[in-house]
Amino acid sequence: MGEPLEAHYLVTLHRLGQKPVMLGAIFFKAQNKIQDPAKLSRLVQLIDAENWISLDAATKGDLYEGLLQKNAEDTKSGAGQYFTPRALIEAMVACVRPEPMKTIADPACGTGGFFLGAYNWLTRPGATLDRRQKTFLRDRTFHGNEIVPNTRRMCLMNLFLHNIGVMTNQPTRL
Repeated sequence: MGEPLEAHYLVTLHRLGQKPVMLGAIFFKAQNKIQDPAKLSRLVQLIDAENWISLDAATKGDLYEGLLQKNAEDTKSGAGQYFTPRALIEAMVACVRPEPMKTIADPACGTGGFFLGAYNWLTRPGATLDRRQKTFLRDRTFHGNEIVPNTRRMCLMNLFLHNIGVMTNQPTRL
């Protein structure tokens, strides 16, 4: 509770930022934006009350995408950023028609919506991928760039929650 909780949270953020691969990239230079220890304590209690282990990756990812959309509606940030509606992403993906074992690059990937749309296309019902194709899809398909650090962090977290890129031993390419 109080200041000890805040101190522990800061240490945890720092340690997570030193982890290898994707997790370290997500938490690199992460900061505590919650200045009220009572609010931090309440947030920890709310998160702790949920049974996150029982949720599959798709559910966790969908929850996170919902938070991203809500955040985009509430605040507009710089660098011309906006939240691309899912229907528009799905239309773009249908035009591109991604194929297994091909890379997908997005030079301004934002929070990773196009990547997730392409992933959903490649794993849609009826699509069959062998083990090699699934591994390539998870670890080597997506390459992106995002110049805004917090948006990059949100993209990495979005992909992480969808189990994309989490198993690679290579540095995160984003």
